[in-house]
Amino acid sequence: MSDGGDSGAEGPGVLEIARIDVQPGTEEKFAAAYREARTEVVGTPGCRSARLTRGIESPSSFVLLVEWDDLDSHLKNFRESDRFVRWRAALGPYFAGPPSVVHGVDVPAGPDPV
Repeated sequence: MSDGGDSGAEGPGVLEIARIDVQPGTEEKFAAAYREARTEVVGTPGCRSARLTRGIESPSSFVLLVEWDDLDSHLKNFRESDRFVRWRAALGPYFAGPPSVVHGVDVPAGPDPV
């Protein structure tokens, strides 16, 4: 993942996985709001990249994937900042309920076959 906010940090980082269900009929407005507000996330110190996916079977369901240098980059640098306030103000009106957010780290896969 590397479509914005490259920090140059080494190491695996932390992946934020946010499942966001939006009110049916607002999907396109939500996607447009995301495109506008994305800079709030990728401009945060410690953000490596961010991308939003939309469900095929459930088009009102989105998954936001944000790669951070570490957990503090997300929780302190973003969530405790004005960037989060602006992000939530832009996207929150479309939420059908609170997003579900978890964090993960990559499991080493070992070498690829030749």
